[in-house]
Amino acid sequence: MSETPRRSEERRAATLSDVAALAGVSPGTASKALNGRGNLRPETRERVTEAARKLGFHPNEAARSLLSGRTYTVGLITTDSVGRFSLPVLLGAEDALGAGRISVFLCDTRGDAIREQHYVSTLLSRRIDGLIVAGRRTDARPPLALPAPVPVVYAFGPSTDAGDASVAPDDAGGARLAIEHLLATGRRRIAHITGPVHHAAATVRAEHAARALAEAGLEPAGGRALFGEWSEAWGRQGVHAALRADPEVDAVFCGSDQIARGAADALRESGYRVPEDIALAGYDNWEVMAAATRPPLTTVDMNLTEVGRTAALRLMEAIDGRPSRGVEFVPSRLVVRESTGTSPTTPTTPTTPTGGDVPSASSGGGTAGGRRSTDRT
Repeated sequence: MSETPRRSEERRAATLSDVAALAGVSPGTASKALNGRGNLRPETRERVTEAARKLGFHPNEAARSLLSGRTYTVGLITTDSVGRFSLPVLLGAEDALGAGRISVFLCDTRGDAIREQHYVSTLLSRRIDGLIVAGRRTDARPPLALPAPVPVVYAFGPSTDAGDASVAPDDAGGARLAIEHLLATGRRRIAHITGPVHHAAATVRAEHAARALAEAGLEPAGGRALFGEWSEAWGRQGVHAALRADPEVDAVFCGSDQIARGAADALRESGYRVPEDIALAGYDNWEVMAAATRPPLTTVDMNLTEVGRTAALRLMEAIDGRPSRGVEFVPSRLVVRESTGTSPTTPTTPTTPTGGDVPSASSGGGTAGGRRSTDRT
């Protein structure tokens, strides 16, 4: 019987005063630290947060909303029902929002404008604090028609309105990383095979690949980029077209990993060794695709999780009255695997991009610029 009061005390939920006492601050300071208000030192916020974690303290969300005038909820709308590109963006955004104790309502419009407007109206009726709109492609899209003002940030696919806040991957920088890496391994006859000419990702990557080559006094092998589809089938067709246009091709930069996977198959079936005869690079770092390519594929990673995280941070800033405008580009990084090898006359460390470390290249590559094997099967 004597232990009953003690057990009851142990079961009592921690209060804000308990957190304040443990952190050595006043309850008012503890409240400001936990709600992200006030001009507090970072170490004070960290001490209060750690005290709350140790005590298992959970703020009263209803009281928090009344105090701040916010619901601490945001809408996250995606137009990509497949999720190949939007899913990492959404995960990055959710991680950043969760760190700020903000709940997320996820809506998939499936690319339907009517469904999109329905979700916008539904989310606004819930008094959300803001919206993130994640596109299916990097093509710019019209801004949302909002019946009521609310902060909006566009992720992956930017808004056509320069006054809106958008966060997108740096396709221009990513293409440059791939070309500079291939040049660093001694390749000079570099073909570019990419997706549909009406897709922004394809045209931007092709334009900046050509610029990077021009700065080295070169042009794409065959004189121009080859546009087609985002598919393995086009990769197989495209690499044959590239070789017909320039039989001395010593590297192929593909606008997607799917295209590169098809190109790798076609090169192998035609008796070319990758990377000894022709180096191969892709784009997207679709890990399942890149790892299954033979040999494993060097590719550009768009840092999509960081795109989502940055979009969430910009939305929280806008909610706090500090909106940004225009398109913010998140740097890509190059992931080096065996398909580009290394030249024995050049350093094994490729160009280091902004925004990520580059894994070391495989030491199993052959001489750049070699031709097809004489003992092919």
